[in-house]
Amino acid sequence: MASLPAPPTPLGSCPRGRGGGRVVARPRRAGLACAARSCYRFRTDDDGVVDVAVSGEDGDGGGGGGGGGYAVSVEVPGTRGREGGLVLRASGSGEGVPLAPAAGGASLSAELSFDPPRAPFYLSFLLTDASGAEIRTHRKTSFRVPVGVGPGSPAPLGMSISGDGAVNFAVYSKNANAVSLYLYAAAVGGSGGDEPALEIDLDPYIHRTGNVWHVSLASVDGYVSYAFCCGGIRRPLLDPYAKVIGDFVSGNSVYDEGVTAPSMRCFASLAIAPSYNWGRDRHPRLPLEKLVVYRANVALFTKDRSSGLPDDAAGTFTGLSAKVEHFRSLGVNAILLEPVFPFHQVKGPYFPYHFFSPMNLYSSKGLSVSAIKSMKDMVRVMHRNGIEVLLEVVFTHTAEGESECQTISMRGIDNSSYYIANGIAGCKASILNCNHPVTQKLILDSLRHWVLDFHVDGFCFINAPFLVRGPGGEYLSRPPLLEAIAFDPVLSMTKIIADPWSPLDISNVQFPFPHWKRWAEVNTRFSIDVRKFLKREALISDLATRLCGSGDLFSTRGPAFSFNHVSRNSGLSLVDLVSFSNDDLLSESSWNCGEEGPSENSAVLQTRLRQIRNFLFILFVSLGVPVLNMGDECGHSAAGSVSYKDRGPLNWRGMKTTFVKEVTGFISFLTALRSRRGDIFQRREFLKLENIHWYGSDLCEPGWDDPTSNFLCMHINAEVDEMAADSVRGDLYICFNANEESVSAALPALAEGSVWLRLVDTSLAFPGFFATESNPKVQQVPGLSSYHVEAHTCVLFESKSALA
Repeated sequence: MASLPAPPTPLGSCPRGRGGGRVVARPRRAGLACAARSCYRFRTDDDGVVDVAVSGEDGDGGGGGGGGGYAVSVEVPGTRGREGGLVLRASGSGEGVPLAPAAGGASLSAELSFDPPRAPFYLSFLLTDASGAEIRTHRKTSFRVPVGVGPGSPAPLGMSISGDGAVNFAVYSKNANAVSLYLYAAAVGGSGGDEPALEIDLDPYIHRTGNVWHVSLASVDGYVSYAFCCGGIRRPLLDPYAKVIGDFVSGNSVYDEGVTAPSMRCFASLAIAPSYNWGRDRHPRLPLEKLVVYRANVALFTKDRSSGLPDDAAGTFTGLSAKVEHFRSLGVNAILLEPVFPFHQVKGPYFPYHFFSPMNLYSSKGLSVSAIKSMKDMVRVMHRNGIEVLLEVVFTHTAEGESECQTISMRGIDNSSYYIANGIAGCKASILNCNHPVTQKLILDSLRHWVLDFHVDGFCFINAPFLVRGPGGEYLSRPPLLEAIAFDPVLSMTKIIADPWSPLDISNVQFPFPHWKRWAEVNTRFSIDVRKFLKREALISDLATRLCGSGDLFSTRGPAFSFNHVSRNSGLSLVDLVSFSNDDLLSESSWNCGEEGPSENSAVLQTRLRQIRNFLFILFVSLGVPVLNMGDECGHSAAGSVSYKDRGPLNWRGMKTTFVKEVTGFISFLTALRSRRGDIFQRREFLKLENIHWYGSDLCEPGWDDPTSNFLCMHINAEVDEMAADSVRGDLYICFNANEESVSAALPALAEGSVWLRLVDTSLAFPGFFATESNPKVQQVPGLSSYHVEAHTCVLFESKSALA
């Protein structure tokens, strides 16, 4: 072979890589050994053609160098009128290679070999005839052919490494008429217009299969990140399937409809997340009915200096791991993390940009690779302690804006496929078309990625009503996405929970959700009815329904599919729920217990303390999955604000106060009680009607329809189980008094030799208001006696044998 020196400059030296005109793929031609090669044809400025074939010398088809360099065949068919021959000259070099007659004499050809210091690159050359006249492309440019660039594969989407070491890129775009791959030689930062070091235009004849554009590169050495450019608009777009990404970079702000909108960009990293040694890690796979869930924000949980963690661990996944004993002390066996996907730092975590990587800021180094490792470390620590990790996820909308400067990824790649074309009336956010096959695949691939690569145990889908929307925003009776998740072989083994709360309009509306007996739901009715009962504004029948597992909502599934909460990350915290109740908080159904805001009135403080106990008590003695909200165990307050943005970091100094020790001790007692009496509180099925009896104060029928009735007693007969000890299977009798006055409650008669043992009375002083191992002197009550239930108090009795 004739040899030319290595090209003087790599592909990136020619901005945008378009100096050689459009390259069009052609099938294999006689005289050119195009098998396992990339073949191109150019039109020349004198109405001729030039065929070029490129391959790796190890025969890898141009997708990889394999260490053997590259072979390029140049053939000019139909040589009439070119007496004296042709010479190939590399751009920027005076050296030339004569073209020799090919077999049959109908064309001239040259065989070139290269041992380039770096690939991919463009081979840029000219042809000259015997008189020295230059022959160029029909666009009057030099001939430029990509070397080290292969056709690639349409699967998998995103960036992947093939067996021969080539790097494959694939992106779905149905509507783009042109797609380019940008490579960057240095980390992109600042607000300037950083230009790519290399651009590769994907030819629709070579690099497109169906609606997937793809290309493979022999090597990406020397480059650190990449992006796609679609439709000819020179704006780098983040690969939706990227696993490692950089920081979101703000550029110059623009004004869009009177609102300042910062220009945003983010690039996918060419780095591969290092392999992770999971060791013996296994999913705990706890049954739904046995869960006790703690919802937390990764940053706010340990960000405050009072957490006692080093600065590089505070507010990170590592900080979460460091507090595992706090979860254990509460009896929690699952943590539900607010969204950890990269998100808009002003709008908050419920406005994501990307679905395949954790937030960079949640790691000590603030880098994507570091965040990936830190999150996996955290999951492994939780699993080792029997705690499952659930993620809140947002797949219904993104933080991408409609203006070009805020087009970051999917909106620029294929807006009409990924997004609902005209949005939804009254909603200004970018609403994803979740039930479009392409978006559905993106979501399913993301979920599987978190389960298989991060060992996540389940997901809580925020803004679930939007998941049932069709392409026009209409409601679907059988949404394909939800059905696919329910029956997916990987995802169906995890917890899948629908949350109706919408961060778009701060709504919280329960609605009939298609579930296939696999989807659980966050029960917003539970929170509403419990708050109204303790505020004396609800019918006691509403409370009874929630205590028994919300059969009106979960009759076809069972109580274990109801995720119950009394407070959440949007709205009032638990301590604020009993401290604020002004006109702006009517929708919260809160009650300040007699004085607005902070108080030094002992009577008010005592009532608030009782109400906090009552909320927690009702949460844990109700059938369903109890969900604690971060900070409710330690009096975390937002000063009466319902805005998510006003939630501050958890103050760990409060953990040492008597109040917090009391509340956390009570929670620990209640979680242990649920476990010990799993026959009643941890049920897959509803309690049998014959095992539940309801009473008023004197064992008569409760005032179900009386709006002034605020007292209810619930007698639960334990089901006979020959395998269980009598001390475990006693009856339960629970009194709920929301009145301003105390009530004398008669207790049902028991079999001879049994007594009622009081386990909880929320009106008593600490530590006597609940029975613990350190406080064995609990009150025994004879079978036919009555008990004085104080105002705003809940009481729990358990029957036991007097001999026991």
